[in-house]
Amino acid sequence: MENNVTEFILLGLSQEKEVEVLCFLLFLLCYIAILTGNLLIMVSIICSQLINQPMYFFLSHLSFSDLCYTSTVTPKLIMDFLAEKKAISYNGCMTQLFTMHFFGGIEVFILTGMAYDRYVAICKPLHYTTIMSRWRCNIMIAASCAGGFLHSFGQFLLAIFLPYCGPNEIDHYFCDVYPLLKLACADTSRIGLLVIANSGLMGLVTFVVLLISYAVILYTVRSYSVENRRKALSTCSSHITVVVLFFAPLLFIYIRPATTLPEDKVFALFYTIIAPMLNPLIYTLRNTEMKNAIKKLWFRIMGKKGNK
Repeated sequence: MENNVTEFILLGLSQEKEVEVLCFLLFLLCYIAILTGNLLIMVSIICSQLINQPMYFFLSHLSFSDLCYTSTVTPKLIMDFLAEKKAISYNGCMTQLFTMHFFGGIEVFILTGMAYDRYVAICKPLHYTTIMSRWRCNIMIAASCAGGFLHSFGQFLLAIFLPYCGPNEIDHYFCDVYPLLKLACADTSRIGLLVIANSGLMGLVTFVVLLISYAVILYTVRSYSVENRRKALSTCSSHITVVVLFFAPLLFIYIRPATTLPEDKVFALFYTIIAPMLNPLIYTLRNTEMKNAIKKLWFRIMGKKGNK
């Protein structure tokens, strides 16, 4: 069956004009906060000695993937709040689907790498510098990119070979596989199972691995002194918060059968906008080293301005 759809109409979060104006202002502020927070973390780490520590090396890459990930969706969402016709071309839709899952996949694997880093630091401290060498960290980042590409390419193939004959209205604020399956004029039951296997199971397996790693960490720190236990748990609590914020809504959407629910759009906001916005706060508020790096960067900038 031929594909005769050249563009899709995104129904967005709301159809009411007053609500859309409020949402425009709200999400514009959110996007500015995402850009500012994640860029601040990246620059602070790169311009300090923290870049030599694996934990912060991964954090700088997580901030970069957060920036790219949310930028595939949020700018279009913000512009659509003021647009009369929320249209996206067929090619633009497929590109958005691919890039969103690509950077989202990278983020999933980087979070896994960060959990492994914490596991080695707490459970095998004497071998930490040997195991978490810069070469191995670079390999883990490269593997995260490769994993993200394979995941997104699979989603892209499932969507691009579907015939779309109309209607062309997507009940979402971005192009994703499940809303597109609804529009396909073909039997999508088997493709729905492949989407669950690709996105749902990948997210579930990763989440279970993360939970097991933190269970092992909690078991290990029982024998630590009170001060060392507090430091270990303080470091891990930030990462656990980020993992729950990102994975809980993601699993709600992708682990079930291939259907769309009205709640999907609200849950999707958590991993496309809210998590990337809160990550910088979560990783800095309880992290003294990160606070000091930001202060040094600020003083360096102010010092240069003063010299000028």
